Amino acid sequence: MYKLIIRPIFFLFDPEKVHYFTFGLIRFLSKVPLVSPLFRSLYQIKDKKLERNLFGLTFKNPVGLAAGFDKNAVLYKELSNFGFGFIEIGTVTPKAQQGNPKKRLFRLKEDQGIINRMGFNNDGLEAAISKLKSNNGKVIIGGNIGKNTNTDPDHYTDDYVTCFKGLHPYVDYFVLNVSCPNVSSHAKLEDVAYLYELISEVQKLNNKEEVQRPILLKIAPDLNDNQLDEIITLVSETKIDGVIASNTSVFREGLQMSKSALDAIGNGGLSGQPIKDRSTRVIQYLATKSNKAFPIVGVGGIHSEKDALEKINAGADLVQIYTGFVYEGPKLVKRINKAIIEQL
Repeated sequence: MYKLIIRPIFFLFDPEKVHYFTFGLIRFLSKVPLVSPLFRSLYQIKDKKLERNLFGLTFKNPVGLAAGFDKNAVLYKELSNFGFGFIEIGTVTPKAQQGNPKKRLFRLKEDQGIINRMGFNNDGLEAAISKLKSNNGKVIIGGNIGKNTNTDPDHYTDDYVTCFKGLHPYVDYFVLNVSCPNVSSHAKLEDVAYLYELISEVQKLNNKEEVQRPILLKIAPDLNDNQLDEIITLVSETKIDGVIASNTSVFREGLQMSKSALDAIGNGGLSGQPIKDRSTRVIQYLATKSNKAFPIVGVGGIHSEKDALEKINAGADLVQIYTGFVYEGPKLVKRINKAIIEQL
């Protein structure tokens, strides 16, 4: 029903407006008696074979919702009814910010992709904390953190530290988002020397806590082999807990959409099917060259069971979806989990 009726209607309208409309609709429906149990019965699979133990956490299944969908942690409980094993919120910045000017979200229907230049729009750290206080460990939450757009380069680390301190009691793991192409000083955030500094500061804070949270690094799908080798060395030397591969891409070659239409859209991060192979290549390279020395969360272009299994077989321990959720609908989560059980 989703692909035949709901999606064609949604795709008639501006994607950002549809996103917020969908949030409101899910929230409303979830308050109707028996609807949440109905969603759970339709979309959730409970099977011990799906459980994954990573970073000291037990995931009821390996399929998560990627960051960017529920930026402000307003719908993580309702979204978990669709069968996700974990939800990643954010990117959260210390202060609320509007992000880049609209229009900033674009569908590439022919390519089953999305281009966004949202610019870390979110309600800020305190708003996220207020929403997460009611979780009580019911949903595994990842906290994807970043810097405010107006932050001076000398204080980038301070922004990450502020978010880390604030969210530490309320999330199960952290993601350092240093690879989004839609933020200022993107080059510095991916500079390896700076990453050592950033990870070191966050780990110092983590080690002071009674309970240490796993810390992951989210990387771009556009890194070359030399850069990926640097990431492997970085993970080994800093003992960071894992890598999320990958973020959105600035890559544009091989798309069905015309060059003139792409030029009209302008810059932004590309997600969905067009980056599937690039993301999988990064996963496979990291897993092979490191001899699977650290956990990898695979994300990028997962629109089917086959896509998810491809990521897992390449070396991903967990997978996340976002654009595939938009194009394929909520049944995608259940289909992936069923395929994982069948492969086992």
